[in-house]
Amino acid sequence: MNGQKNNDYEKVRAAISYLSTTTPNELDLGKFSHSLGLSERQLVELFQRWCSLTPKSFAQAVALDHAKTLLKNSASVLDTAYEVGLSSPSRLHDLFVSQHAMPPGVWANRGAGLEMKWGIVSSPFGDAIIFLSKYGVTGLGFVGDFGEKQAFEDFANRWPEAGFLRDDAIINPVCQQIFRPELWKADQPVRIVFIGTDFEIKVWQTLLKIPFGEVSTYGKLANSIEKPKAARAVGAAIGRNPISFVVPCHRVVGATGNLTGYHWGITRKRAILGWESGQKHKIC
Repeated sequence: MNGQKNNDYEKVRAAISYLSTTTPNELDLGKFSHSLGLSERQLVELFQRWCSLTPKSFAQAVALDHAKTLLKNSASVLDTAYEVGLSSPSRLHDLFVSQHAMPPGVWANRGAGLEMKWGIVSSPFGDAIIFLSKYGVTGLGFVGDFGEKQAFEDFANRWPEAGFLRDDAIINPVCQQIFRPELWKADQPVRIVFIGTDFEIKVWQTLLKIPFGEVSTYGKLANSIEKPKAARAVGAAIGRNPISFVVPCHRVVGATGNLTGYHWGITRKRAILGWESGQKHKIC
């Protein structure tokens, strides 16, 4: 089953890349679908099953709805969400996440005496690597083109004194709770642990306020934390986000609406935004 999910994602990922780099006049879904070993109908059905949108609707939802349309509006992201009736998905996401602090001594000692379980499991966006401590989820990323070793070191190097034990069986239920919206329950939140400087934590907490299925900009986030000239520093803090997807750094775009910057790849960022668009329509 996991192999099939990964195979589906790779085909969707290839389709997203194609849709993102092909002009409407050049679009040939029939020819492209055959290159994936699918009929055009099978490709459309796969896309609809994956995010409840057709490939053409997906491209429009990501390129327009998630960025340019919102950014033309001078209202805040939250005000915009309320105006278009998106408060329910936003509240659902807020309830889904519960934040906890790690004792400062553990942080100061670079994780000495702390054991973290980790694993690589299947997600809608390819293999995810997740780290879990007794305090909650401490890391989430994607293997992708990095490879398992680099994906592991990307996080483990933050905690050189901690112990790490791989256990995919323990991590898999956590992955399911994170990526399956039907499991998002207020009384069973995913507990996450923020680890960073005061500035980074403030930025990550602000990311959690971006409504599910919407986007903001680096400049707007800088203004929201009362640091209007710190857009570049905000971008650096977002790049250091250790808990991707749950702390939604993928919802931040450039001032022009371009999907600039994502540690795990622009194609994956576009994929997550499109998936959220489909989920939003299911919820509303």
